[in-house]
Amino acid sequence: MAQYLVAIHHPDDYDPFAAEDEGMHHDIDVLNEEMVAARVRVFVGGLQSARGAKSLRAQADGKVHITDGPYLEAKEHVGGFWVVEAANLDEALEWGRKAVIACRAPVEVRPFHSLPTGQWRVEGRK
Repeated sequence: MAQYLVAIHHPDDYDPFAAEDEGMHHDIDVLNEEMVAARVRVFVGGLQSARGAKSLRAQADGKVHITDGPYLEAKEHVGGFWVVEAANLDEALEWGRKAVIACRAPVEVRPFHSLPTGQWRVEGRK
């Protein structure tokens, strides 16, 4: 099974305390329970505002420069996400459709790279 990112997008001024109500929380809980029951959910996480992000960039001198804020300046940011396992993109898109409804926000579905076994193996690990 392939893995897919199902990312929820929020506007930069998104305030979860103002935008999210009990009904939305219930719908997201139901979606999470459905994903667990279907055994497709690998990981789920909500993110704080992009204003709290730090961006790191390599410099020509080999040092790393850290700045406040997101890497990209945009009007929206990823506010939360699921990693799901699905047989194909169509199945992952079905989970994305459910996420749009539950989260009341735009969703992006993107496949992870499929790598040959061991390609990213850390030296000394099997």
